[in-house]
Amino acid sequence: MIRRHMYISGDVQGVGFRYRANYAAQRLGLTGYVRNLYDGRVEVEVQGDRELISRFLAEIDAGSFVHIADIDWENIPVIPDEKAFHVRRDGY
Repeated sequence: MIRRHMYISGDVQGVGFRYRANYAAQRLGLTGYVRNLYDGRVEVEVQGDRELISRFLAEIDAGSFVHIADIDWENIPVIPDEKAFHVRRDGY
């Protein structure tokens, strides 16, 4: 199990990215959060199996209007008791 903190840029705001991310994470059993940032990027923390996180990103980028241009990421400590993935509205 890993936890990844990401800043995602491209066509990622106003195109359903957060809700697509929320749906994909819940379906894959991942935890964490997604939120829009003021600078046009999206911030994501996602926790789970490395392969499932890769599938998560591929599913989000497969959207009709979503286009991921770049991902800046780092591995961060796992949160052992986290239970769900959610959309945060406090960054935008």
